[in-house]
Amino acid sequence: MKKWLGVAMAAVMAVSLFGCARTVKRISSDEVVDLSGRWNDTDSQLVAEEMVKEVLARPWLAKFMKEKGKNPTVIVGTIKNKTDEHIAIDTFQKDIERELTNSGNVDFVAGKGERDEVRSEREDQQTNASEDTRKQMYKETGSDYMLQGTISKIMDSAGGKSTFYYQIDMEMVDMLRNVKVWYGNKKIKKLINRSGARL
Repeated sequence: MKKWLGVAMAAVMAVSLFGCARTVKRISSDEVVDLSGRWNDTDSQLVAEEMVKEVLARPWLAKFMKEKGKNPTVIVGTIKNKTDEHIAIDTFQKDIERELTNSGNVDFVAGKGERDEVRSEREDQQTNASEDTRKQMYKETGSDYMLQGTISKIMDSAGGKSTFYYQIDMEMVDMLRNVKVWYGNKKIKKLINRSGARL
């Protein structure tokens, strides 16, 4: 009896050890992988690309360029996460900034944290850099527009199935007049099948 009990325990331990084994495989960074159904890097990239494409196609841009004869200067403001998930908002903001900047249709102003660092360096230059290389204070370019937004989520589940519905709302605000010149949204809906597991 003890012999069989020992064999059974050894078998359970072996199953436990093999069950905990993990393998790692490198994949392309642009390959779509959706393991949990929650917000991920693919959602961030696709939403940023589509939202920027839409905002640049709207009348506010052509109107500004016609009136001013130059590209508008834009800054990304706060993007609020109203979901129950941890979403890397900084990554999403960077995706939007990259798409806007690389479009060539707008000039992009550094965000608050970046500006503070640049200002500190510029202030240091006033004392420590040669006169012909130091950058003058009070010569920054102010933004014409601010892009703001929110990410919201609705979840529904029953019988081992769940849906995650994300809505991303973005607004472009005229900094001088405080007027919204563009409003757009993107919706993502995911169906997750998980029998015997809780999300």
